[in-house]
Amino acid sequence: MAHPTVIDSYILHRNMTSEPLKVVSGSGIRYFLDSGKAIIDATGGPSVSILGHSQPEVSQAIIDQLAKIQYVYSGAPLTSEPSEELARFLLQDHPGGLSKAIFVNSGSEATDAAIKLATQYWHEKGQPQRTYIISRKQSYHGNTIGALCVSGHESRREFYKDWLSDNVAFVDPCYAFRAKKDGGRETDEAYVERLREQLEDTFGAIGPEKVSAFMAEPQSGTVLGCVTAVPGYFKMVREVCDKYGALLILDEIICGMGKTGTMHA
Repeated sequence: MAHPTVIDSYILHRNMTSEPLKVVSGSGIRYFLDSGKAIIDATGGPSVSILGHSQPEVSQAIIDQLAKIQYVYSGAPLTSEPSEELARFLLQDHPGGLSKAIFVNSGSEATDAAIKLATQYWHEKGQPQRTYIISRKQSYHGNTIGALCVSGHESRREFYKDWLSDNVAFVDPCYAFRAKKDGGRETDEAYVERLREQLEDTFGAIGPEKVSAFMAEPQSGTVLGCVTAVPGYFKMVREVCDKYGALLILDEIICGMGKTGTMHA
């Protein structure tokens, strides 16, 4: 039975059977509820409020910018100094050769944008047949239909399967704790080599000339759990992508922007 508070609310809450806790303020790592109770925001909401809540420096920067201009539409031939400055800051070290940034509202939109950008790239290169994405099982890249197409969470995909693209193939994630042979005694090198063979076989089954990109989370955290790849895994992935000319798309929502110690994976 739906909870009365949820029934009366104009918001379509995710859980209809229980009353959501009402947050009235926050400070640092804590939420404060209307009951006066404080709870720790351990997920950072999720992973987007890592600087903490109600930070004076952040609040003042927002106030100062609102006093100048609230929004500049990037779809028009317009730009603004704050967006230019942020892009410079994010890419000042040219991580992995990256030199351009696109700003979107969420990780789901970022996934969609990456797929679209890869598609445009191959059209510009005269290889429009590269329309397949290789992703990983037990992965999560967002909740739009496009992002769900490349997410390997079967129970979430099942309900929307009629809408999902067939141009996606899935390989095993690098999950040493669960997947290493000989009771976990298999070496990292041997395990990575098995994953290499599977990835190469998948390229072969699709047709290497049809693969647009391989997509993966350097640090998983939503579906697979907080699993870090064994040493050499992503080096192998890069080598296989280079061998067949495919792009490599890394979804750094969990680990990027300093969340795991460095700006980029």
